[in-house]
Amino acid sequence: MSGSANGRTAATTGAGAARHVRNVVVVGPTGAGKTMLVESLLYANKDLTRLGSVDEGSATTDHLDVEKRLGHSVSLSVATFTVADSALTGGLENVQVTLLDTPGHPDFVGDLRAGLRAADAALFVVSSVDGVNPGTAMLWRECALEDMPRAVVVTHLDQQRASFAETVATCTAAFGEGVHPIYVPLGEESLGLLSRTVRSGDGGVRDATEGELDGFEDLRSEVVEAIITESEDEGLLERYLGGEEISFDQIVADLTKAVARGSFFPALAANPIDGTGAREVIELICRGFPTPAQHHMPDVFTPQGGTSDPIEPSEDAPLVAEVVKTSTDAYVGRISVVRVFSGTLAPDSQVHVSGHLAQFTGDERDEEWHRGHDEDTRAGALSAMLGGRLTPVPKAVAGDIVAVANLASAETGDTLSDPERPVVVEPWTFPHPLLPVAIRAATTKDEDKLMRGLARIQAENPTSQVVVDTETGQLVLWTMGESQLELLLDTLKERDGVSVETEPVRVAVHETVRAQAQGIGRHVKQSGGHGQYAIAHITIEPLGEGGGFEFVDEVVGGAVPRQFIPSVEKGIRSQMEQGVTGYPMVDIRVRLTGGKAHSVDSSDAAFQTAGALALKEAAAAAGIQLLEPIEDVAITVDDEFVGAVMNDLASRRGRVRGTEPASDPGRTTVTAHVPAFELVRYTQVLRSLGHGSGTFTRSPDHYAPAPTSVQERLTEVAS
Repeated sequence: MSGSANGRTAATTGAGAARHVRNVVVVGPTGAGKTMLVESLLYANKDLTRLGSVDEGSATTDHLDVEKRLGHSVSLSVATFTVADSALTGGLENVQVTLLDTPGHPDFVGDLRAGLRAADAALFVVSSVDGVNPGTAMLWRECALEDMPRAVVVTHLDQQRASFAETVATCTAAFGEGVHPIYVPLGEESLGLLSRTVRSGDGGVRDATEGELDGFEDLRSEVVEAIITESEDEGLLERYLGGEEISFDQIVADLTKAVARGSFFPALAANPIDGTGAREVIELICRGFPTPAQHHMPDVFTPQGGTSDPIEPSEDAPLVAEVVKTSTDAYVGRISVVRVFSGTLAPDSQVHVSGHLAQFTGDERDEEWHRGHDEDTRAGALSAMLGGRLTPVPKAVAGDIVAVANLASAETGDTLSDPERPVVVEPWTFPHPLLPVAIRAATTKDEDKLMRGLARIQAENPTSQVVVDTETGQLVLWTMGESQLELLLDTLKERDGVSVETEPVRVAVHETVRAQAQGIGRHVKQSGGHGQYAIAHITIEPLGEGGGFEFVDEVVGGAVPRQFIPSVEKGIRSQMEQGVTGYPMVDIRVRLTGGKAHSVDSSDAAFQTAGALALKEAAAAAGIQLLEPIEDVAITVDDEFVGAVMNDLASRRGRVRGTEPASDPGRTTVTAHVPAFELVRYTQVLRSLGHGSGTFTRSPDHYAPAPTSVQERLTEVAS
């Protein structure tokens, strides 16, 4: 591949055929240089007059105030530009490139997955200094799960002990044999193995000398053979192995096929600071990456879950688009980042908004947190994005990624379609948040603002969830980790003007009784006038787990009048909700064995009180057993960290149920039952134990008796 410097043309979505569009997600760990790589590509294409800086807070795709303050990305950001240099585009006229800069921190994996859904190929950025750690391998697996065509871009080669060859070898060992260099750094120049040319930093191209090619011909042969093999071009492979010289254009044609198949991963170097490698990356995007029509389309269904015709990636087909990101601008209002898969989207056009996450996941929590909805609405203005800069466009067609204003009812993951032919795209997988924190408004006057702010946050961030725990009464914000939590609390304060206080999450503990016992509830107040008189005798005994509550009427001889027996039960049930030690009481049988009444002073209220008092006395005599919630946990980590995980589970009173190989080679899934009390901060613990390689899921399973030491701690929390 080779090319020369030329002018540039402003991004114009909706212009040209889909083969002139490239949608590329930029993936890699925090600190690898993703944002600066995007910056260098924009600068090399002359879309920027000055190279911005992450450290200075001037990078195009780190445009949020919080990103400028933190010095790294926390949100998906989009930059669309047009490449007009035919030497870089392979003769195509005006290739529209959209880059999706994603955060590398695991707390923001939701934005990464949104970027993967919107894109058709990926630039996977690896720092030559940091190499491939378990967290980097996790990001590679995220791409692999989506069958995402991708190339490896090696950065930080200007640092000491940095080596392109060693980094590529490390990537090959970690990612598989499909990683092959197509450019090799030669100081401030780069050698194109496929074209046998050398490109200088200023874009100049010349033929490589014999001395420069010396030592690379064997490598070139390996790369060319791998390209032809992975493209499944058997005829060309036979000619190549027969000794025929294959033209550069033929190799590039097969390179595009091999990359699109997701089995060949070209590697090249880039230094965003001095611009080295930027033009090579742009050329690879234009000539080696698949078009929207060449990448697989997501499945679509009717809003009722029925089958629908497959997506046709044509602007003449019915509209199918998806909201991949939602944000709120102080001046514009709600902004939806939308990927158009088929058809045409125009400003002020009627669209059908559909969201049915639980329909696909089968998880009741998804229906609770992201309720299904269908609504016709009108699209607002459409804009191309260059970081935080929005440029109005007249329309968006199949393959485009645009910002759409004022889609008030649309949430991240929702489908936009023709109202006459509504469909819903099968959503990408949203990970369930695993770090809970209880929150409340600092002042009562902020309570309404807090709820409005949380509603916006949940619409914008599917990986956050807000629930009211009906047992503890706490308002709980679930997030992916500490970093996302801090970001969301900062958003509530800065955008919504709400000061929020946090407190530890209280676990929904239950209580039951240890043994059978009797109790008498005596409620007698007869000091003059209309009094209160009720006496209830009960026997209490424990039921097994899940036994619920049984009330047995064993009164004989009318000791308790028939009309007041339901009153006793009502009083007992009311006291069970409060418990004796502060937790709801469950799994008991209560037998009403006798009592006394007064012809005048007995009443419904009096016998309710007597029932409650009888339960308290009987429970105290029987002894209280606290029951703590146990969760079913599945933890997946690299094999080398399994021992550390299992030892930690033992320290958390976990009971390991089994281990089995994960779907990814070299990884193991550990299943266990673990008390919820021990899992409140587990997301942070696992990241440390697994060095960033661990993931886990949790779901309520059952309740079990809490040990004495834990009961004391839980009782302190309840009081």
